[in-house]
Amino acid sequence: MSKIAFILLCHKDPVAIISQATGLTATGDCVSIHFDASAPASAFDAVQAGLRDNPNVVMTRRRVKCGWGEWSLVRATLNAVEAAVEAFPRATHFYMISGDCRPIKSAEHAHEFLDARDMDHIESFDFFTSDWIKTGMKEDRLIYRHYFNERVNKRLFYAALTLQRKLGLERATPAGVDIMIGSQWWCLRRSTIEKILAFCAARRDVMRFFATTWIPDETFFQTLVRHLVPRVEIDPRTLTFLMFTDYGMPATFYDDHHDLLLSQDFLFARKISPEAVELKHRLDALWTSGRTEFPIAGDGRQLFTFLTQRGRMGRRFAPRFWERESTLGRDRELIVLVCKKYHVAKRLAQSLRDHQIMPAIDYLFDEEDTPMPDLGGIESTLGKRHRHRRALLRMLFRQAGTDRLTICLDPVNYELLQDFYADRATIRTLLIDCEFDAAYMEGHAARIGLIGDQTPRTTIDRLMPTVAQDFVTETLRIREADLPDIHRIAEGTDATVNAHVLAEVFDVDDETALALAETPYLFDE
Repeated sequence: MSKIAFILLCHKDPVAIISQATGLTATGDCVSIHFDASAPASAFDAVQAGLRDNPNVVMTRRRVKCGWGEWSLVRATLNAVEAAVEAFPRATHFYMISGDCRPIKSAEHAHEFLDARDMDHIESFDFFTSDWIKTGMKEDRLIYRHYFNERVNKRLFYAALTLQRKLGLERATPAGVDIMIGSQWWCLRRSTIEKILAFCAARRDVMRFFATTWIPDETFFQTLVRHLVPRVEIDPRTLTFLMFTDYGMPATFYDDHHDLLLSQDFLFARKISPEAVELKHRLDALWTSGRTEFPIAGDGRQLFTFLTQRGRMGRRFAPRFWERESTLGRDRELIVLVCKKYHVAKRLAQSLRDHQIMPAIDYLFDEEDTPMPDLGGIESTLGKRHRHRRALLRMLFRQAGTDRLTICLDPVNYELLQDFYADRATIRTLLIDCEFDAAYMEGHAARIGLIGDQTPRTTIDRLMPTVAQDFVTETLRIREADLPDIHRIAEGTDATVNAHVLAEVFDVDDETALALAETPYLFDE
């Protein structure tokens, strides 16, 4: 009879991970956990302590800091796989999951399914000829080397890519290996896993190649399985049910999706919302229920497509994913840089990115051309960003793969800041007080359309005191508001004083905080 070793990659919520692993092992299966090295040591210790007495759980000792789209995700998976192979010699199958996954069938059903099919279950399509990639770069993922994370160091990522293109530094794919692509959620037999580990040890050239590709978790295992296993033994369908919206974003499942999920011909589903507490409880209980009869409708994707197409025609059965009112999430932290001089906040935001402290987005609610990832259209106009502000930020958190995010905000958007504070997330505000000379105030008046080339000098002179007073009033309103976690740095203040504030706001050490405070030309025009 089959015995599953689940490969669980996670980075937060120790209580949920302990519960998930305990439930999966209750029926005799195993779990190998890789807990992101970027997470606090206390979180890892909590998971380890909570599962220490469970013989069917192994914690991956060689932890790595994972970043979306990076080789680190594959390395973390391999580390967890190696730990599972050593710890669980009776495991027959290795099933890749995350903390967002939950079973939608019982363990008995899953074991019967795997026993009846001597197959590997993994999406594996030709990288160059298939249409698996719908948007974004394709060949460039492979033929150029990627040393920077596009979401963390966008400027360096594209600068390096552009330079390689100009110098003609294209590279060939590894000899004798056809590159494949597909979902990273797979279930592989033990024999296949052992072949993969042996291949990794023998073909260091292949390992080096994938280590500098972009989003290798969608190509590495998919390529090696097709290279090592006869095609007749590969079912190119993942056993994990997942859907994407018509805007290319993963659909999230909530408490009222229970019946829909159970009627799908899959063993697991993702992504289950963190707020779907009841759904998680019911699905965890299902795994140990012993139930074997599951009427399969298989209508999930068709139904979802139908509803979204109706929405495009104006007959909407349910709101778009970005039109559902939602919170940022209790475990997320949003830091808001409030500054009237845009270039000052942008320089500090760039310094945050350069020091890899956290992702930082420039004035996304104030400037239409703020660089942003493709979020399916919600980011396309300022109007949409303001209307769906919380959904936009949730998507940015997910894209960045982090629970900490910094944004820049004009102090005129006081109501927007108030709305963020009404959320269940942790909000911190850093007021950046600047000095304004006459030239800057006139430039600002021109940018917002108060004055133009033909405006008389006398009118400008009468208007400037009002503009100056507006600057003071906007910042003062925030300073005097009864909002928690309001911090302040100021132009002309000693860098060590500002550094003390920055250390508290960004939770960094004194040396890093001083480097931020001494960002070159921070307050210069």
